[in-house]
Formats: sequence, C-alpha cells, structure tokens
Amino acid sequence: MSFLNAFFVDPFVQIADYPLFFIEVVIGGLLSGVMYSLVALGFVLIFKASGVFNFAQGAMVLFAALSFAGFIEMGVHPIFAFILAGIVMAGVAIAIERVVLRSLVNQPAIILFMATIGITYFLDGFGQTLWGSDVKVLDLGIPQTPIDVGGIFINQFDLFAAAVAGGLVLVLAIFFQKTRIGRALRAVADDHQAALSVGIPLKTIWAIVWTVAGLVGLVAGAMWGAKLGVQFSLALVALKALPVLILGGFTSIPGAIVGGLIIGVGEKVAEVFWGSAFGGAIEDWFAYMLALVFLLFRPQGLFGEKIIERV
Repeated sequence: MSFLNAFFVDPFVQIADYPLFFIEVVIGGLLSGVMYSLVALGFVLIFKASGVFNFAQGAMVLFAALSFAGFIEMGVHPIFAFILAGIVMAGVAIAIERVVLRSLVNQPAIILFMATIGITYFLDGFGQTLWGSDVKVLDLGIPQTPIDVGGIFINQFDLFAAAVAGGLVLVLAIFFQKTRIGRALRAVADDHQAALSVGIPLKTIWAIVWTVAGLVGLVAGAMWGAKLGVQFSLALVALKALPVLILGGFTSIPGAIVGGLIIGVGEKVAEVFWGSAFGGAIEDWFAYMLALVFLLFRPQGLFGEKIIERV
C-alpha cells in the first residue's frame, strides 16, 4: 500500500502543492536533455552518411575532451586549446577514414560496426598514452551557480550548454540543407552505389562526416568534461545517447534534439517525484525502459525513416 501511495498519490500532490518547483525540475530536465542530444548528434551524423552505428562516438567524445584539457594544462589559452583540439579531432577522423574505412567501402554494415568497436579500444588506449589517466578539471569560466527567474532557479552552465547546442544544431541543419557537401552527404546516406554512379566521392564524404562528428564530439566533450570532469568514465555518457536515438530516430538531427529533451525531462521528473517509490534509483533505468517500450510501437523513432520488412 505504501508503494502504491508513493507511486500514484504523493508525486501528484507534490506537483500540485509546488508548481514552481515542478517547472524548475522540467526546465532542468530540458537543459540536461540538450547535453544528451549533443552526444547523440555524433551518432546521427555518421549513421546518416554510412548507415553504420558508430560505437566509437563515446571514445571520440572522451578523446576530444582529453585533448582540450591537455592543451589547457600545457598553458595554452582555452580558445586556442579548443582550436588545437579541433585540429586533432579532424586529424583523427581523417586517419580513421584512410586507415580503417577506406578498405571497407560497400562492406556489410556489421563489418563497419565491428571496425568502430576496434576504433573505440584504440582511442581509449591512445588517449591514456598521450594525456594520462588522471581526472582532469576543465574550467571554461562559466559559472555553475543558479539564477533566480521569477522564483525558478536555473543553472547558468546548463543555459550556456543549451545555447551552444542550439547554435550547433542550427549550423548543422544549414550545412545539410543548403550546402553542396550537405546535399552530397544526404545522397550518400540514401544510396552508396547511386551516389558513386553520379560522381560523388564516397571516401571524401566519409572523411568529412567523420570530421564533423569529431568536432561535435569535441563540443560535447567540452560541455560534459566541464560538468563532470574529464575522466575515462566520460565515454559512458554515450550510453545515454542510445535511448535518445531510439526515441528520435537514428537518421534525424531534429530527432536527436527532441529525443534528448524527452529523456532529460523524463529522468529529472522521475528522479525527483517518483524516486522515493523506487529507492531513489529510478533515473538509472527510466530512459532505457522508455526506449524499450517505444521500440514496441514505433521502432523507427519519432522522426526516423519507416522500417520496411523484407520477405
């Protein structure tokens, strides 16, 4: 009876009694969801261009954050450190395309997926070799204290991260829709063979998209590293992107954003108002349960392409 009361009654009573606090929790969830979307964007970019789930995206986020923090520790100004880290990630992306992917063009998707697993372990080891395994503090100079907006407290760092993510999504949307390279990327995503037949260089496109995914990983790594510290568990943040991708769709940039917002709000509200009913650990599995249920009814995601059964 106590569980039923804690699940069906208490949360709604708290929401009714403290509406401003509920709004504060929802806003906090939205801002956290934007951080999840940053990681999910890297997966979407590579999946759109190659049809391959990039298992290495978490390792790329970590490697980018390690490079950024490492350059700052060497005394480089944060702006120049970010630029240098971006150059490093572009180099890593080009090396991945040249060394690993170029020989795997037109191979089955499972082969490419296995290759990304190998890239993951390589980047993990290479990152430790270059920058060490100690936890690094990444201070971007952004205050993490909350501000009071009409009785609702909002974290300043989360607001900044949301603004950065929003700007990044806008740039990517323009890039995909308005530029020649963006149109080529979409053509490659639709059909590799058809794209090759009209003269689109598949290898060059893959190098570009991996470079863009690496830069997105750098932004995500900088935000998450500043929030949690740059440590090797940062690569596990990529696991948070899986429910986001399932909800939004593996091929949709808007889906990555919407899915992140849904997961972020759901986790925060569940943690604060329903956590006591589950011993306070509901946020650890809420997103995955929601994604599992969603798979049963719309496996392609909210904005993904419809999955056609083959007989």
